[in-house]
Amino acid sequence: MYGNSPLGDDGLDPETLSPDQRRQLERDLSRVAQQTRRLLPEEFVVGSDLTAGSDGPEATVAVRPPVGPVVSAGYTPEEADATITEDEQTDLAQGLAASAALQVKQALSGSTSPTAR
Repeated sequence: MYGNSPLGDDGLDPETLSPDQRRQLERDLSRVAQQTRRLLPEEFVVGSDLTAGSDGPEATVAVRPPVGPVVSAGYTPEEADATITEDEQTDLAQGLAASAALQVKQALSGSTSPTAR
């Protein structure tokens, strides 16, 4: 309701994370990226990034398929000690891989003709 107003902002201050908390979140992101890479062929490029956003730390894992647009998932922790659990990591990796594969399928759907009728 307040848009960019600081009123009602419940996010973390970008400087809230300690170096240890930042490393833990970066490790969690790295694990998500690694799991996603294992699910996809080598042609898909997977990366992760942790930045300081206006509402606190912003974690992103992105996949660039060989064709089609980039697929990404973002995570903004609500607490400084928040981690991405193993189940959440698996769900994120599987969701990203499925979305990236769907992007390729959709990008190629109009350019190929069926091989049999």
